[in-house]
Amino acid sequence: MKISKNLRRYMLGDKAFYKMLMAIAVPVILQNGLTNLVSLLDNIMVGAVGTEQMTGVSIVNQLLFVFNLCIFGGLGGAGIFTAQFYGKQDHEGVRSTFRFKMMLVLVLFVLAMAVFTTAGGRLIELYLHEGGETGDIAATAQYGADYLRMMLWGLLPFAIMQVYASTLRETGETLLPMKAGMVAILVNLVFNYILIFGHFGAPAMGVEGAALATVLSRWVECFIVVRWTHVHADEKPFILGAYRSMHVPKALTLDIFRRGMPLLVNEALWSAGMAILTQSFSTRGLAVVAGINISSTISNLFNVVWMAMGTAVSIIVGQHLGANEFEKAKESCWRILTFGVAGAVVMGAIMYAFAPLFPLLYNTTDEVRRIAAGVIRIVALAAPMHAFNHSSYFTLRSGGKTWITFLFDSAYLWVISIPLTRLLAVGTAWPVLVVYFITQFIDLIKVALGAYLIRKGVWINNIVDQK
Repeated sequence: MKISKNLRRYMLGDKAFYKMLMAIAVPVILQNGLTNLVSLLDNIMVGAVGTEQMTGVSIVNQLLFVFNLCIFGGLGGAGIFTAQFYGKQDHEGVRSTFRFKMMLVLVLFVLAMAVFTTAGGRLIELYLHEGGETGDIAATAQYGADYLRMMLWGLLPFAIMQVYASTLRETGETLLPMKAGMVAILVNLVFNYILIFGHFGAPAMGVEGAALATVLSRWVECFIVVRWTHVHADEKPFILGAYRSMHVPKALTLDIFRRGMPLLVNEALWSAGMAILTQSFSTRGLAVVAGINISSTISNLFNVVWMAMGTAVSIIVGQHLGANEFEKAKESCWRILTFGVAGAVVMGAIMYAFAPLFPLLYNTTDEVRRIAAGVIRIVALAAPMHAFNHSSYFTLRSGGKTWITFLFDSAYLWVISIPLTRLLAVGTAWPVLVVYFITQFIDLIKVALGAYLIRKGVWINNIVDQK
């Protein structure tokens, strides 16, 4: 397609398109926004107890991030089929993908428990290095171990809830997961206040209180989503007989593995790669870990607009592809991408302007605040670039081109980003903010690659057509 001749058509949608986009994106934006807001408040409350506590929690959350993204990656592979099956109103196909998702997350849960219970302490220690003026390494390690031990109780409800919530979203129900998430957020916030500091007669549990509040909120969210789905089986017929057996047709199972496993491997490698990037920066001292943690918490709150565009691409473009509406899929892809980048420009400008103020919310050292403010500004400048790459990834994924997304995402990370970061962070004495800037903007290469692949149309594919 020649974008230059159809600029308005492909970049800007009509009122009906944006109404459809907002119907999908706004619930996701609100849910993720509220989740990240509570994460920010949680971070601030833990930080009020001490910098070591905040750093220990951030290290564990980096490790748990690997498990979370393995869940998302595994579900995403099957979700490609769910969206396209729903696009052609094949409820039995949706039911089969639901069963596949459930079995997969249970396997991932068992593996994660085995890793974290046997090697959790050693993984935390990888992030603990002398350097700068901030932090007690032994105390940080102990706080991290305490937090991890409690957080393990929340892995199972998180995994099960994601199976239900992802299937609901892929079949057009975005409001219920948002509502359940809002209730969970409220539970998390209230119990954070009570359990971290010991209000209303409760013991002051510190980081363990923060973990327990998160675990309680995950069980509540899981209960709400699961119960609603089964009560509303007439609206969501895929759940009827979903547990009568766990049979998934062999051909579909092989096809999901063929197209979906690259996504799982991609998310596992990508999240592990991000953990390695953080570990590389941790060699510069605990102050850098704390500063990056503050920046990540703030930027996650501001990035919810363009992050939600990934969900919108998966649903809208996926359903167009499943219905063989290829021209509509192309139009929707570029319109969503344009909207996401524009949102990133606006939110990035706000984040850049207020960067020095955000670290003042934390009870930490001036060294940590200085690093955090600098990292926030770098992330703000890079936001439009990351928004483009995010939507590009989900566009390629929507058509089942999972090996291409693997090369585009995690292969790029491991071949280019990780060696470069390791070289600069460990092998040079350059200021950490200079190193961080370089490692962020190396992703401009991905922008060029993503634009080429989308324009070439390699992702335009109906993977559930029975012909």
